[in-house]
Amino acid sequence: MDSAPVPPDSRRIGVREVARAAGVSTQTVSRVLNEHPNIRPETRQRVLQAISDLGYRVNNAARALGTRTTRTLGVIASDATLYGPAVGIAALEAAARDAGRWIATAYADASAEASVRDAADRLLAQGVDGLVVLAPHAATLAALTGAHPGIAIAALHAGPGAERQEEGAALAVSHLVELGHRCIGRVAGPEEWLEARSRETGTLRALAAAGLEPGPRWGGDWTAGAGARLAAEVAAAVRTPDGPTAVAVANDQMALGLIAGLREAGLDVPGEVSVVGFDDNPDAAYYRPALTTVGLDLEGEARRAVAAVLGETAEQAASPQLVVRASTARPR
Repeated sequence: MDSAPVPPDSRRIGVREVARAAGVSTQTVSRVLNEHPNIRPETRQRVLQAISDLGYRVNNAARALGTRTTRTLGVIASDATLYGPAVGIAALEAAARDAGRWIATAYADASAEASVRDAADRLLAQGVDGLVVLAPHAATLAALTGAHPGIAIAALHAGPGAERQEEGAALAVSHLVELGHRCIGRVAGPEEWLEARSRETGTLRALAAAGLEPGPRWGGDWTAGAGARLAAEVAAAVRTPDGPTAVAVANDQMALGLIAGLREAGLDVPGEVSVVGFDDNPDAAYYRPALTTVGLDLEGEARRAVAAVLGETAEQAASPQLVVRASTARPR
């Protein structure tokens, strides 16, 4: 029986071996690794293929000494158990990889300025070339920018990202209006979060455009538990003569909890009240009823944030998409 080929030992592979395999000089390999602009595309591709074939691993610490860059971006994230931060980290890692970078992640309490600053300090101590902040609070983002004026900092859901958030929330409300709902309640995210503020702004904007007064508002913390805890209050409001016939929820997880709680309270969704979420998380199609929601182009937003930190430009993220499922219907 033939033995399986032994993969190359990446610890023994250096620039010389890569140069020999690619048929170029070691200086050319170094230029490719440092993204020198005056390299022919076919030569660059040959070197990159040799790096891949040989399993060569770049020594970032050594390269940083010569280039003053680690090619690593720092990501400050909050609760990764929530859908938004979890997929945001994955999207940022993919965007950074496409840009020839890596990411280092530090977790912080987004509501605590000291925690966010500590996370930034830990990442900057590693020599990261810039910072991307996930789901920031307005105050902590401002404090972070003020504390590190010489470091490039971008927020995934601020700037153009905030516009997409507003647009998505407006889409959800416009869908309810088109179905004939005239009293629309809302379950908002935490007031301090930029993401929640943007979604609230989009919701109010769409109501105003339709000539409608805002219905009752409840505040949550992004979790399914928050939606479930609010369900009794929402159900009581729905049962009043002029109560809401639909509720726009700031994210899918709170919508899941709300639907479950409304069912326990004896209300039919969407027969007696429609519910729309936000995020289009992978489980939304399997809620009962399947959740009408809005999906964002997180990959595009991640590419934008990475490009902003690198001082580059990226294509605009795609517009939010409304995904209509079974949790919304015309009011009775």
